[in-house]
Amino acid sequence: MDITIENILLIGSLLLLASVVAGKTSYKYGIPTLILFLIVGMAAGTDGLGIEFDDPQLAQFIGIVSLNFILFSGGLETNWGSIKPVLWQGISLSTVGVLLTATLMGIFIWLITDLSIYEGLLMGAIVSSTDAAAVFSILRSKNLALKNNLRPTLELESGSNDPMAYVLTIAFLGLVINEDLGLWSIVPLFFKQMLIGGCSGLLFGKVSKYTINKIELGFEGLYPVLVIALMFITFSATDFIGGNGFLAVYLCAVYLGNQNIIHKKTILKLFDGLAWLMQIILFLTLGLLVYPSHVLPFVGIGILVSVFLIFVARPLSVFLSLSPFKMKMRRRFYVSWVGLRGAVPIVFATYPMLAGIDKADMIFNIVFFISLTSVIIQGTSLSLVAKWLKVALPEAVKRKTPVDLLLSEDAKTAMAEIEIPRNSFPVGMKIVDIKFPKSTIIAMISRDSKFITPSGATVIEAKDILMILSDSQEGIAAVYDLLQIKKQRAR
Repeated sequence: MDITIENILLIGSLLLLASVVAGKTSYKYGIPTLILFLIVGMAAGTDGLGIEFDDPQLAQFIGIVSLNFILFSGGLETNWGSIKPVLWQGISLSTVGVLLTATLMGIFIWLITDLSIYEGLLMGAIVSSTDAAAVFSILRSKNLALKNNLRPTLELESGSNDPMAYVLTIAFLGLVINEDLGLWSIVPLFFKQMLIGGCSGLLFGKVSKYTINKIELGFEGLYPVLVIALMFITFSATDFIGGNGFLAVYLCAVYLGNQNIIHKKTILKLFDGLAWLMQIILFLTLGLLVYPSHVLPFVGIGILVSVFLIFVARPLSVFLSLSPFKMKMRRRFYVSWVGLRGAVPIVFATYPMLAGIDKADMIFNIVFFISLTSVIIQGTSLSLVAKWLKVALPEAVKRKTPVDLLLSEDAKTAMAEIEIPRNSFPVGMKIVDIKFPKSTIIAMISRDSKFITPSGATVIEAKDILMILSDSQEGIAAVYDLLQIKKQRAR
């Protein structure tokens, strides 16, 4: 069956519906939802229902767009307070760890296949990073709480190591095409990509915050659209000047997620939904692109490479990259086990196909098998291995993520009505600029005998009565201190 303008919406919506239903079923039985999305795509493809899709360029484009949303959503949900204690561990894993994994994998693949050393290193680079979509979705769908900042470490690594894998993939692909370049050509490319990408991400983050808070759009629904535009501008502009767009998008989102911005709740909710949508579309697309019959001849090699990656390359790279830091052995073992490969390696495997190198099909099919086995083996056992290694927290003490706290519908435990005196500090300021404690919300404003449901763009006026809800009386007290107002009444 060929995909045409007439049937693309019907086919797409049916596949989307099937993926959502499969995702609900998989959650019940502990199967990673991403596997079901991939299987739905494969079942609908050429070797299944017969939908013809053989366009690596379009698949790559869909992959890049999807990764933008997934990384941006993950960045928005990253709490700076949580990742700050593990920042250098995360950076070491996402740079040194990725480089070691790529090198070990490349040498092993070169030894057991007929690929050249550069082709082996190219495949090693493609599978060197943990997959943000897989890690974010599996950890959060399972609501898995881990001891001693393990979860922030894993999410920081998965969100920030794709840029390193991308640089290595592009670099080794260049060496496969032109072997005269030499390995040292990677060094300037690495620093250029990372430095420009990092600086651009923070710069665009600040520009985005200013734009969101200062622009007057008039409609709440337009603010998420504005953020999407800013996200793509961040990626494309950074890529245009030679930086790493994926790193820039992630850092921009981390910055925004830890700032007070107008309609933040709406933006977070939309991006959470869009991230799921993009994960489904991405895995469906990659499932349609692959031919299961073409993967079967490489199952033997795929098993060897997968076993080496899961039990040798990943653990070695984790232990070596974390060697300068204090961390118990069982926690290091768990970090090495959460080395999920997913859609990102498959997307990166389309680059050799588009470059037209001889062994591109072999690389793509082996990478697909590695990603499939990784999510099946490691993804289904995260909770079990966490219990074995005693790194899981009991249900009663599970911490909430920033998004959980912001989007929670649970009732607050403290409330106060605060009247704003004339000529006081907050008069004439937007709520978003006052920087209220994150544990508190302004539920309503009483103004001239009328009640207003506030947003971040609402300007505080004299004699306003703010109805403040907080998790604790300490949060209420912090609001009084912030507003520089003497305590009036609270309940």
